[in-house]
Amino acid sequence: MSAELFLNSGVNFVVGLALLLVWNNERGQNFVHWMGLSFLVQAISPPAFLVWQTGSPAWNTIGFFTLITAASTSLTLWMVGAADLAGHPLSNGRIAMGVAGLIVTGGIALWYEPRLAQAFGATLTTLAAIVALSWLHRLGRYERITGIAMVLLGLNQFIWVACGNAGLPLQAGLATVLRVVLGLALLHAAVSRSRGETGHLRDQFSHLIERSHQGLAVMQGETMKYANPALLRIYGLPADGGPKIATGKQWRNSTMPEAERVVARERHRRIVVGEIAQDHWEGERRSFDGRTLHLRFSAWKVDWDGQPAEQIVVTDDTARVDAMQTLLHQATHDELTGLPNRSALQQRLRDLCAAGQPFALLLLDVDRFKLFNEAHGPSVGDEVLRALAAGLAAQLGQQAEVMRLGEDEFALLAPAGNAANAAERAARELVQGVRQLLTQSFKLPERRFFLDVSIGIALHPATAASPDALLRSANAAMHEAKRTPGISVQFAEERFERGSGALLDAEQALRAGMNSDEFALVYQPKVDARSHALVGFEALARWNRPGIGRVEPNEFIPAAERTGLIGPLGNLILTLACQQIAEWRETFGNIVPVAVNVSPLQLLDPGFPDLVVRTLRHFNIPPALLTLEITESAAVTHMEQARERIGQMRAQGIEVALDDFGTGFSSLNMLRSLPLSTVKIDRTLIDPMPAPDATAVVKAICDLAAALDLEVIAEGVETPEHASSALAAGCQVLQGFLYAHPLEAKDAAGWLRARSAPDR
Repeated sequence: MSAELFLNSGVNFVVGLALLLVWNNERGQNFVHWMGLSFLVQAISPPAFLVWQTGSPAWNTIGFFTLITAASTSLTLWMVGAADLAGHPLSNGRIAMGVAGLIVTGGIALWYEPRLAQAFGATLTTLAAIVALSWLHRLGRYERITGIAMVLLGLNQFIWVACGNAGLPLQAGLATVLRVVLGLALLHAAVSRSRGETGHLRDQFSHLIERSHQGLAVMQGETMKYANPALLRIYGLPADGGPKIATGKQWRNSTMPEAERVVARERHRRIVVGEIAQDHWEGERRSFDGRTLHLRFSAWKVDWDGQPAEQIVVTDDTARVDAMQTLLHQATHDELTGLPNRSALQQRLRDLCAAGQPFALLLLDVDRFKLFNEAHGPSVGDEVLRALAAGLAAQLGQQAEVMRLGEDEFALLAPAGNAANAAERAARELVQGVRQLLTQSFKLPERRFFLDVSIGIALHPATAASPDALLRSANAAMHEAKRTPGISVQFAEERFERGSGALLDAEQALRAGMNSDEFALVYQPKVDARSHALVGFEALARWNRPGIGRVEPNEFIPAAERTGLIGPLGNLILTLACQQIAEWRETFGNIVPVAVNVSPLQLLDPGFPDLVVRTLRHFNIPPALLTLEITESAAVTHMEQARERIGQMRAQGIEVALDDFGTGFSSLNMLRSLPLSTVKIDRTLIDPMPAPDATAVVKAICDLAAALDLEVIAEGVETPEHASSALAAGCQVLQGFLYAHPLEAKDAAGWLRARSAPDR
């Protein structure tokens, strides 16, 4: 009898240990965990039974309590495992109550009558097994075998009830066989479920990979082992024949510039051997249908069919980069001629001056160009400028950079060697080329025109060492050249840059005008792009100069900056605007914000934010009613100071807008770096709309602004087409002559009165 019991105990132990080992690798299969514990606990019951049957009272008691505890715990764990296998998991509280109840009930029964206790346990086990079978019979084959084996194990316990110790070997032997069957069924169920879960996860993973918008590839050496549909789409491969091409050899040779292939192969080697865990890079690639792509890559080491490989995630950035390049091209190139513009010239001057390289700067201005527009119309004037731009580029393209600065003004930049007078010789060669070009007429549809130009020349470093000084010198020389008829040339001299008496007179009059209340403000409305309702004003300064009349800001602001009067003038404009806001607020109550332009020199003043706050408090104006507009040039030149000043004003509740966006080099970086609330798109970007390329640029700005939570204002809206195109591109606010020219304060008040009037 002892042999059968110990065999039974050993089988329970081995099967229980096997189940726990399976669970250790498949932690999701909780029923294996509970069943394994049940088998291990059940392995204690046969030895405990033998101890209980000894004659010693002490060992009898130990065996009694061990047998009751083991049997009750095993049965409870058995039911918990069966419930989990059937999808009816039991709570920890119910498990504890079951163990305690079985121990107490079984202990009482076993104390009074062992066979009664066995009958009780057999009945309870059989009923529990029948319940488990009712749960499991709808599941798979191995789950049904598990339920049947559990029922047979319950019925097997009645042998000892009927036959006593004489039937114990038979019961122990049958129990051993049934528990082996039960263990094998549980193992098969665990393996089957793990395989099913693995397949489900594989299907889910495959679904995600196949539907991903990012490309996914697996590379081993020169061979691409896998490519998902997104990668095929990015590289212009068809879904049917694409996988064969994608997973073929020489992928790098087909898509990658030759200069990058060595770097790519070395990076692949380092990833595969584990020298680097992960890497990120980006670059241009060629698609199989001939397109140029700009892609971002991330890669790391994976195992593919038992061999190390490189998994690569590919993000297509082509549309974003193209939009940025379009925006940058728009900001740095003249729309009419396609030549680099003034912003590009300023950047090139900064680069060349910083490099200390000798060069010549030539400024060309077409003489009497207004006659073309007056005699033949602006369209003919534009044709003349395009023809001149094309002629200069063709004639001088190998000698100089040709740029258009605006209207009828062009610039030529000619790098020179380090020899003495090299810059001057380069300039004279350019002048000779221009003369040769202008000796011939420019052919236009049904017309021929001859042109004269005035040329001013500044040399670096002989004339000046800074970009601004070079521009001033060349510009002064050009104006001096205009005194001579025909194609005239003038090298810069110090007396040209000093300016004329008229300029000095204007500067002196500006000083007097600030003390004589000659400055006033006009207000241009800003309207909602959809409803056209008034949402704000921009305050614009005007100088009512005695004897001259009204002077525009583009004439007196530069003079104020040159003379250092921009600070006091800016403070005067701010005060006038706040005074008007206070008057409107007292009259109308709830009014719209008013925007005031801020000079770069004001922004550099550390005390400027405090000045603004004091002015608002003096007039008892909420900060939300004032918006400050800074120019892009101010932010580019003094980024750190601009960020600090803007942050201080935003902290006080004052909104700050970036004006003239799209005319400089650092626009995108500024939108991200500065704590702005609004961006105003320059009128030069709005004017060509609704042309598709112009609309695409404006939409790109709006999309970027939306991502940065910035309001977008389109200025220079002069036609209904401008308005509808700006709205469609994403602009929220419109400003321009379509709605109103700058208004006197009393006329602007009419807009406020109409806004505050109740609906009729």
